Amino acid sequence: MGTNVTAVPSAYTFTSAAVPDWLNKGDNAWQMISATLVGLQSVPGLIILYGSIVKKKWAVNSAFMALYAFAAVVLCWVLWAYKMSFGEELLPFWGKAGPALGQEFLISQANLSATLHKFHNGTTETMMAMPYYPTATMVWFQCVFAAITVVLLAGSLLGRMNIRAWMIFVPLWLTFSYTVGAFSLWGGGFLFQWGVIDYSGGYVIHLSSGIAGITAAYWVGPRLKADRERFPPNNVLLMLAGAGLLWMGWAGFNGGDPYSANIDSSMAVLNTNICAATSLLVWTCLDVIVFGKPSVIGAVQGMMTGLVCITPGAGLVQGWAAIIMGALSGSVPWFTMMVVHKKWTLLQKIDDTLGVFHTHAVAGFLGGLLTGIFAEPVLNNLFLPVTNSRGGVYGGGMQVLKQIVGAGFVIGWNIVITSLICVAIRVVVPLRMPEGQLMIGDDAVHGEEAYALWGDGEKYDASKHGGMLLEDQMMPKVRTSIGATQVV
Repeated sequence: MGTNVTAVPSAYTFTSAAVPDWLNKGDNAWQMISATLVGLQSVPGLIILYGSIVKKKWAVNSAFMALYAFAAVVLCWVLWAYKMSFGEELLPFWGKAGPALGQEFLISQANLSATLHKFHNGTTETMMAMPYYPTATMVWFQCVFAAITVVLLAGSLLGRMNIRAWMIFVPLWLTFSYTVGAFSLWGGGFLFQWGVIDYSGGYVIHLSSGIAGITAAYWVGPRLKADRERFPPNNVLLMLAGAGLLWMGWAGFNGGDPYSANIDSSMAVLNTNICAATSLLVWTCLDVIVFGKPSVIGAVQGMMTGLVCITPGAGLVQGWAAIIMGALSGSVPWFTMMVVHKKWTLLQKIDDTLGVFHTHAVAGFLGGLLTGIFAEPVLNNLFLPVTNSRGGVYGGGMQVLKQIVGAGFVIGWNIVITSLICVAIRVVVPLRMPEGQLMIGDDAVHGEEAYALWGDGEKYDASKHGGMLLEDQMMPKVRTSIGATQVV
C-alpha cells in the first residue's frame, strides 16, 4: 500500500544566508508590522493629537516635544537602553547596558536571556523567550514602545516646559526609569519572575508615564493662569485624526506582544477594540448625563482609557471581561478627572495639561488590577512564564496581590527617580519657560507658528494681519474651557 506524501512548497523549504532555518517569515512580518503600527501611534499620531488638542499658540511646541522625544529615544535605545531593558541581568530590576548595533548580534535569532523561569527547586519551568525572527526585529519593536512612553509623559508638560530641559529629560528618564520597569516586568526581572502580569504595558508604559508625568508637572510648575483657565483645542477634527491613528495602531501595540502571529495575538486585538469601544461609549454617556452634551474630546479620552485599561490583560481575558473592563475604564477615570480632581487640592495645584494622570496612571492601574481579577487560566498558559496563573474569579486571589505590589513598585520608582531627574536638570537649566515665552508661545520658542492666522498668543498688528479690527474682535470673549481640559 502506497504512502501519500504531501509536497511542501519550495517557498517554505528554501533557505539562504538571509533566510535561516529558524526564521518564521509570518512571525517576522507581523512583528515588523506591529512595530510600524506602534511607531505610527507616535509619529504622526501623537504629534497630530498634541499639536491640535492644545491652544493655538502651543501647537508647534507640543508637536515638537513629541517628535524630539521619539528621535532621542531611538538613538539612546540602540546605544545602551535596549540591553538595560532586555539584556543580561545586572540587578534584579535592571539589565546590563550595552549597544545593540553589531550585525552579528542583530541578525542572530532573538532571545531574552533573563526570561528563563525556574521552579523553586531550580528546575526549568519555562524556557527563555526565543521568537522566530532576528534580534533586529525585537530591538525595533521594543524601541517604539519605549518611545511612545516618553511621548505620553510629555502630555502632562505641554504649554510651559523649557525645551532645553525637555531635551535633557528624555534620555535621563529613559535610562533611569523606563529601563527599570521594562526589565522588571518584561525582561526577566524580579516582578516577571514572581508572576506579575503586564501583557503589553499597562504598568511599564501607561502607569509609569502617568505617574512620571504628574511628578514632572509638579516640579516644572503650571502654565500661565490664562492658559489654565482657557485652553481650547485649535483643531478638533485634526485631533480626531491623531486619535484614530492611536486606536488603530493599538492592534500592533497589543497584538504584537505574544512575539508571534498566533491565536493569542488575535484574542488581544479583538479584546482591545471591544474594551476601547465600550469605554468611549460609557464616557460619552456620562458626559451627556452630567453636562447635558457629548464632548468630542471626552470621547477621545474615553477611547484612550479603554485602550490603556485592556493593555495589561489584552490576550489574557475573555470577551465578556473586556466589556466589563471597558465599562469601568470609561467611568472610573471619568470620575477621578471630573469629580475627584475638583475636590483634591493637590491635584488642582499640579498642572497636568492633558490629564495624563487620569487617562494613563489611573486607567493603567485599574487595568492591571482587573487583569489580576479576570485573567483566564487557559489564556494565561498561552503567554505567561508562570504556569497555572489565574485571576481572582478563577480562584487566584494571590494574583490580585501581585498586581497591587507590582503597581506599587512602578509608582514608587517613578515618583522618586522623576523627582531626582527634575531636581538635577534645574541645576543646569530652568525647567519652566520664562514668562515672556509663556505669554507668546510658539513664535517666541521656535520662531514658527502653526497657522498664518491672527489668534491666541498674538497681539493685533495691522501690518502683519491686515484688514480692519472689528469691535467684537477687540473685546475678549469669556469662554469656559471644554472637554478633557475643562477641569485640569
